Amino acid sequence: MDLYEALYTTRAMRRVKPDPIPLDAQQRIMDAAIRAPSGGNAQGWRFLWVDDAGLKGKLGPIYRDCLSRLWTGLYKERVDFAEKNPDAPGSAGFRRMRASAIWLADNFEIYPLILFAYGQGDPTGSSIFPAVWSAQLAARAEGIGSALTSVFFFRIAELNELLGVPQDAGWNFHACVTFGYPTGKWGVAPRVPVHKVMHRNRFGAPIGFEVDKPLWPRP
Repeated sequence: MDLYEALYTTRAMRRVKPDPIPLDAQQRIMDAAIRAPSGGNAQGWRFLWVDDAGLKGKLGPIYRDCLSRLWTGLYKERVDFAEKNPDAPGSAGFRRMRASAIWLADNFEIYPLILFAYGQGDPTGSSIFPAVWSAQLAARAEGIGSALTSVFFFRIAELNELLGVPQDAGWNFHACVTFGYPTGKWGVAPRVPVHKVMHRNRFGAPIGFEVDKPLWPRP
């Protein structure tokens, strides 16, 4: 697969099939992931695959509660605005994203593979997110969709207990990524153009170019 194709089409793919992911694909995904840069080359990370039905059955209700807290807390203003102003710019996209996220929560237990990423000595996650993203790119190369979420933060103590995370060892939860073969099609995600979100040398200064449409695929 062309690198730019992977970069342009690896977007959140939440609607997936329950089909199992072969062990060799799992190996390739995570072997690629750990080749990512690590701050100071410390590699202070731990990754957990979750595929046990019983464990997913315990995690699902927690996840659904956490997502509900997100809608009624941090995202409440956006939810209310989109519902009251369905024709406003951005409302349709937000509502589609929310529906997709709710589908993930409602179907959490069917995901064949779920990755949990923990870092030690770096509460920011800056040393582990490159590896997490590499796992998602590698999954894309395998035809496997993924979606990253962090809402387990709302009930982190219960999550850590269920996953057997050692207490007082400095492990910080950073991400949960669901994996599965998507039911939909790959495509380039719509985004605000780069020249509208980027500056040169200081905030407010123009970047010096405009990109009116995706530069992949190339003519």
